[in-house]
This record gives sequence, structure tokens and C-alpha cells, in this order.
Amino acid sequence: METKKIHITILIFLMSCTTLVAQSHLEKKGDQAFDKYAFINARDYYLKVAEDTEDPSNELLEKLADSYYYTADYKTAAYWYQKRYKKESAIKAEYLYRFALSLKSAGDYNFSDKVMQEFYEAKGEDYRAKLFNQNRDYLKEIELQSGNFKIEKASFNSPLSDFAPTFYNGGILFSSNRTRPQMEKNIHAWNSQPFLDLYFVKPDSTSKKIILFSNKINTKFHESTAIATKAGNIIYFTRNNYFENTYREDVKGVNRLKLFKAVKTEDSWDIKELPFNSDEFSVAHPALSTDEKTLYFSSDMPGGYGQSDLYKVAINGDEYGVPKNLGKEVNTEGRETFPYVDKSRIFFSSDGHVGLGGLDVFVSEITSDGYIGPAFNIGKPINSAQDDFTFILSDDSKEGYMASNRDNEPGDDDIYIINETGTLITACFQRMKGVVLDATTKEPLSGALVSLLNENQEVITSTYSLEDGSFDFDTQLGCTKNYAIRAQMRHYATNEKVVATGNIPSEIVETTILLKKGDFVVGTDLGKVLDLKPIYFDFDKSDIRPDAEIELKKVIEAMQTFPDLKIDVRSHTDSRAPADYNLSLSERRNKATIQYLIQKGNIQPNRISGRGYGEEQTYNHCTDGVACTAEEHQLNRRSEFIIINK
Repeated sequence: METKKIHITILIFLMSCTTLVAQSHLEKKGDQAFDKYAFINARDYYLKVAEDTEDPSNELLEKLADSYYYTADYKTAAYWYQKRYKKESAIKAEYLYRFALSLKSAGDYNFSDKVMQEFYEAKGEDYRAKLFNQNRDYLKEIELQSGNFKIEKASFNSPLSDFAPTFYNGGILFSSNRTRPQMEKNIHAWNSQPFLDLYFVKPDSTSKKIILFSNKINTKFHESTAIATKAGNIIYFTRNNYFENTYREDVKGVNRLKLFKAVKTEDSWDIKELPFNSDEFSVAHPALSTDEKTLYFSSDMPGGYGQSDLYKVAINGDEYGVPKNLGKEVNTEGRETFPYVDKSRIFFSSDGHVGLGGLDVFVSEITSDGYIGPAFNIGKPINSAQDDFTFILSDDSKEGYMASNRDNEPGDDDIYIINETGTLITACFQRMKGVVLDATTKEPLSGALVSLLNENQEVITSTYSLEDGSFDFDTQLGCTKNYAIRAQMRHYATNEKVVATGNIPSEIVETTILLKKGDFVVGTDLGKVLDLKPIYFDFDKSDIRPDAEIELKKVIEAMQTFPDLKIDVRSHTDSRAPADYNLSLSERRNKATIQYLIQKGNIQPNRISGRGYGEEQTYNHCTDGVACTAEEHQLNRRSEFIIINK
């Protein structure tokens, strides 16, 4: 009997070992496919292991979720990310981000925001985390931008993937992996669908005939995302790293994407590879400026901010400049891709900026000097919970096209016809207004001088409170920025408060300033009335420190506001060094302070007097021979502003 038990135990052990070996083999094959971006194959291997394992490893769950994420099956990706999320061990920040995006595509915005908060706490320096933290009302912002377009699905879509429309010769070129009757193309390992070709269609009322574009441009590999010059004689397009019958891979065995230029000849196209391509990274998805002197594109070349960034390069005939990254207003640690440029705007898709899920379409203003401003989500109905991309729009007609996989299976993209019916927000400004009240009675105070200051304590604008205590700065303020409001009024202590603007364009920020009675009594320190921070000096120095400048500007403003005000500036030192030396040092400090007030504030010299007191009037117990800390000594190196006339 014991022998039988032993045999059964050995059999179970051997079966278990066999299962583990099989699982290990499948996971290894999954890793090999994953590393080559063959995500459909990879997830099939991973799925078999996950379903046959009671407790799949963290790495397996992460790669399985990623395999669905990178093939745009966000709902299934969310399921596997959540399984990984629920495990006790910490999850890396990047998986939290992809989990949050996947949850949005499943419509669970509350849970997504919770995960994004964890992402922010784990990786607060990440630009995507900062954008989320600044845009907690992002759904409200997107709603404000929504409703500016009408869309309808184009009639020439196929059962497979159709996307990347571009204007050409009175119709559009677009990418599709619809099968050709004469030649079944190879299957792409990324999504197990046929490779892409370029097609042409004239979407008019008389003909919907779809034409396979030039066989000189189309090959057995991917051709997609094209842009043509207005004359139609030059086309820039994306293709796999395959040229002149040569197929190339990077050092890891991955075939990357490259940009090509096709010039129309009498009966064909002359094709050349662009010089800034590389076998080691992808360069793809071209767009042209309206003057056709600048080419925009997406790339994961080294030195970027994220998984793919947007770049631009100057075109000078057959010569090209050095590609330039569009910067952090546009690019994030995520994916920025599929640019399109009109006269003054750049449209692009991103999963790094805050959106509704998957890739969303964003817009940034391009100024006359080439500066590209902050990105704004262009809202519904262009954007959805799924991938929305390859957006184009005619400047003249306000008609265009885009692609999306909404309402379809993952990887099944359709082209939509769009019409711009409203005006997009491409800059975020707010206004600030408020009321000045007596801190005790809460009665409104009329005639208070209210100043708006920037983060450098520089006055932007000033106004006076009205009879009801109200004030309104007629100035456009930047969104998500900190400002200070300073209120001054005779017989009241000056008050200053920091006010932050939000992220919703055109909103009005309202605030209340309370002023306490604090009459300019002769003999009192103006610093206390103004609630100044102490004017400190460095040891053995008489230079005005930057922190002191901020406070002295408040003294200047009070003296400019109240022209009868006169003060006596009294400068003090600590007790270190001989008394005679300290007296001389305090005199130098006193002269430096008075000179600053007169020169910077344009104050009449007869309104300011003063002298140095050396160590005669220490603020604390730190007199000669008393052991004190550096901080205690610093309290004695100060200036006072005694009111001698009000």
C-alpha cells in the first residue's frame, strides 16, 4: 500500500514538473513574440499560461495586459491589469498609467482617476502626472470643448482597418489592410491582420470607386500615413524598413518604420528614403506645413520625452535640416503621434495628455514665430473612449476626416467624415475679481488699492475697490498659475494672499480680501502695519538680498500710495565683531536700504531719514559674550521703518 502511495506521489510530482516545463516553454515563446512586437501571438501564449496557473507571476500578468493594450483591446487589458493591481506587491508606475487609460476606455472614470492619483504619487515628476494633477476637472474642460464638430462614418470603409486619410487630387489617399483579390498580403504579427496599402477614393456623389494606389509605392509590407503637396507631385509616406528589395531590422531583430518621399514622374514615382531615418528607431506619420517648407513627423528616436514624440524638420528642396523636438507643451512620456498642420494649428493624437481613453485628438496653436502652445483636447464627438487619430481638416471648407476604432472590434479602424461647426479653444485664460472687506465688521471697503502680482512679486496691474468693495482685474491670466493679490488702504494693515487659477478656459476666479484696522500711528513700525517679513542681511554684508527686495517693494508701494507718509529707517547688526565696526556696518546697511527705496521707488529723499544703530538695540538676548546660534544672531541683523508722519 505504501509503495502505491509513493508511486502516485511520484506520478503527481512528475506531472506537475511536466506542466511547469510546458508553462515555462509557452511563456518563453510569448516573451520572444512580445520582444518582436508580435502581440497577438504573445498574448495567446501568455493566456494559456495564465489560465492554467493558479497564481500567475507579476511579470506574466503585466505582459499579458500589455499585449492587449498595444493591440487597442483596452477592456481586456483593464481586466488583466486589474488582476496585477490586486496583488499585494507594488506595481510599477507605467503599468498604473496604462491601467488608468484602459479603465477610461471601459468607461470607469472614477476608478481611473483613483489609479491616476496613485500614478501621480508614485511618479509626480512625470509630465503626464503633472497634467493630471493640474486637470482634476478634465471632464468639464473636455465638455466645454465638445460639440464643435459633426461626424459620420464614411461609406468606403471595409470590414478590416481603414485609417490615415489625407487630401490628394480632389479625393483622399488612405491606408487599409483590405485584402486584394489578386494578391493576399502577408499577415502582420503585431495584430494578425494583412499588411497595409495606400488606396485612393473620390468621395463624391457619382462615384465611390476605390483604387489601389501605385504599385511603385505599395509593397508586400506596410504603407500608411501619407501627406501630399498641394500640386500632388510629391508624396511623403510611411513604410516598413524595406527599400529597393532590401528588408532591414534593428539589433533586436525588429523591423522599424521609415519615411519616404515619392516624386511624380511621367508614368511612375521616383522614391527616396529620407536622410534622418534609422534602422534602430522608427520615423513615421508625416505632415506638411501650409507653405510646405516644414515636415512634421512622429518618432521614438533617442533624446525624446516618451514612447514617441513629435518632431519637425526644415525642407529646402532635396535637403533637410536637423529634426527638432516640438517640446514639452506637446510631447509627454506617453505616445504623441499622427500630426496634421493647418495655417495656425497642429492637431495630433496622444495618450499622454489627459483625455477620454486610448488615443485622443489634441490641438495646439502655432504662433507666427513657430512657438507651439499648450495642447487642448478637442472633445466629443471627435474623441471617444477608444482610439481616435489621423485627424485632417481643410482650412477653407472646414471639412475633413479622421479615424477611430469606436464601436468596432480592437484593430478594426474606420474613417469618419467630419465638419467643424464651432470654434476650438487653443489658449487657456481666466479673469480674477473679488471684494475687499473690513476683517472685523465684514463691511465692504471702498477705495482700497488692489494690486495683482505675478510669481516674482511684480505688479501686473492695479485697481481701486468700488463702493460695494468689489474689484475686477481686466487682464487675461494664465491657467494653473499662482498669483498674489495685495490690498492697501489708509488706516488698515496691508494684506496679501496667494490665489491660483484653475484649468478651465474663460472661468472667473473670485476671492475675498480682509483688511484689519491698523492706523499709521506715528512711532510705530510700518513693517508691522504692512505685515512685512524682516529685512535681513547676510553676515558682515550690506547688500540687499533678493528676499529683502520683495519686502522693500511693499514699503515702496505703501509710500507711493500714501504720499504724506514719512519714515525713519533704522538698521541694526548682531553683536559679533567690535562695536565700532558694527556701528559702521549698520550705517552702510542703512544707506543701502534708503538708497534702494529712493531709487527703485522714485521716492523723494525728504520723506526718508535714518541711521545705523550697530549692536545697541539687539532684538534678543544675543549681546556680547552670549553664545547664540546663527539663526538667533540673524534676527538682530534687521531694518525697521518707523512712521514719523502719516
